[in-house]
Amino acid sequence: MIDVEIEDAAWTDAQPDAELLARAAAAAVLAHELRSDAIVTVLLTDDAVVRDLNARFRKRDAATNVLSFPAAANPQGLLGDVALAYGVCAREAAEQGKPLAHHLQHLVAHGVLHLLGYDHLSDPEAEEMEALEREVLAGLGVPDPYAAGEDDHDGP
Repeated sequence: MIDVEIEDAAWTDAQPDAELLARAAAAAVLAHELRSDAIVTVLLTDDAVVRDLNARFRKRDAATNVLSFPAAANPQGLLGDVALAYGVCAREAAEQGKPLAHHLQHLVAHGVLHLLGYDHLSDPEAEEMEALEREVLAGLGVPDPYAAGEDDHDGP
């Protein structure tokens, strides 16, 4: 089950199908990883909320594009939560010359992969994670987000 909560109307103002896009990206990752029965929540919110979450849980007092919060092991199959900041995501999409829809789906996929235990702390880990992102996104019709050398996510 994928629950998408839209806390900032800017998401649907700019991208009316934001909920469907987020749900499709999360579902594509879960299907790819044979975890279609898992439960994920995606929060589409604003920069202030993500900044607060980042400060409280990562000790980084700044907004970021996406945060992932893995759940502790549980019998319900809850993987965790992913939160995206509208302002940061919209600015990055514009700077990188890509549709917000594509950036949204990339960052949701990226966040769900983190919930599944993937990371990008080392070059080999980053290469593995980026390859999975490319594969999942291609299935959604989203071009390679790294083709122009963009780095769509913050470091560790």
